[in-house]
Amino acid sequence: MIAILSLFAALLIAQQYDVVIKGGHVIDPKNNISRVTDVAIAAGKVAAVSDNIPPAQAKRVVDAKGLYVTPGLIDIHVHVYAGTGIPKVLTGDASVYPDGFSFRSGVTTMVDAGTAGHRNFDDFYQRVISRAQTRVLALLNIVGGGMGVSSEHDPKDMDAEKTAAMARKYPKVIVGYKTAHYNGPGWPSVDGAVKAGKETNLPVMVDFGYATQERNIGTLFMDKLRPGDIYTHCFSGHRDEAVDGKLNQAMITGRKRGIIFDIGHGGGSFYWPVAQAAYNAKFEPDSISTDLHTGSMNAGMKDMANVMGKMLAMGSTIDSVIRMSTWNPAKEIKREELGHLTVGAEADVAVLRVEKGNFGFIDSAGARRMGTQRVVAELTMRAGRVMWDLNGIGATDWQKFPYRKRE
Repeated sequence: MIAILSLFAALLIAQQYDVVIKGGHVIDPKNNISRVTDVAIAAGKVAAVSDNIPPAQAKRVVDAKGLYVTPGLIDIHVHVYAGTGIPKVLTGDASVYPDGFSFRSGVTTMVDAGTAGHRNFDDFYQRVISRAQTRVLALLNIVGGGMGVSSEHDPKDMDAEKTAAMARKYPKVIVGYKTAHYNGPGWPSVDGAVKAGKETNLPVMVDFGYATQERNIGTLFMDKLRPGDIYTHCFSGHRDEAVDGKLNQAMITGRKRGIIFDIGHGGGSFYWPVAQAAYNAKFEPDSISTDLHTGSMNAGMKDMANVMGKMLAMGSTIDSVIRMSTWNPAKEIKREELGHLTVGAEADVAVLRVEKGNFGFIDSAGARRMGTQRVVAELTMRAGRVMWDLNGIGATDWQKFPYRKRE
């Protein structure tokens, strides 16, 4: 009996990890890792990234041979303020619940991009953010009612002080501010968002709508935004991002000044000619995001993995695509505890398959571009827990599974 107990105790000691992901190509841009190695997880944290971790040291082993193992993906432009019952607007029926769209595409962190403002953020937090298994962060709209409750074009509903105060109330959740769609004269939405950003040391994301002679991206990048502020929908073409088939010099000048360029694909903000002009100028986006909502999820955008595939089709390497989907967005929202596999970090992990073949990718106009690589999420872990397992690579075979006997 003593020998059996000793053997059992030794086995428990040997199994120091909950999970070991073995044999995958680990891409961790923060730590400059891009090679085949193993990742061990214990108590919801990354416990080791090392070669040849013995399988006997883990309670469960995931065979990731031929797959990529990355930090959980971070999508910094989504709309997930669902459930209000308000029709036809993003602060309502046009938003989606996060958990139905995150894990199945490798995403563990979503950033809602300005769907709520200071007047309805409490409801958004209670209704969606506090209940989601996905980590949901938020950019707070400079418009008090967010997107749809009131006019996004009314400067009277743009209160920088109240917006900043709401951000101070939710410092673990609100990571910046959003201005979107304003089509009036002057710059009240951008100026208000930047003022709130200065008060709280948080970034601003700008969806600039359509340009005018007065309101143009050159003035926006050089006179209005600060280094570290984020220009989303960067390949939309609605603001002359490309002119006569060539990238607008304002984009290059803005990047030199420190402006961040984010995809924000959406239903109408990604066009192949604009992306091609940018790539011809060796201008990759800084971050990949979806602008997920009901108008984009079944159109050209589809999901995060599909947008990543588009960047591969444009010529980005898989290492660059992972950087644009993990560590770069984590830095952009000043949440550098995310987006990497450092020992001790929360174990948000994506295991991705990059399929080879002939695949069609559709832009916002409905135009197809062929690519030879497609990204598929095989397994997603949030804080060490399997949340998505497409082909059961993290599961036990049914013939070995310890089913409970019904009494």
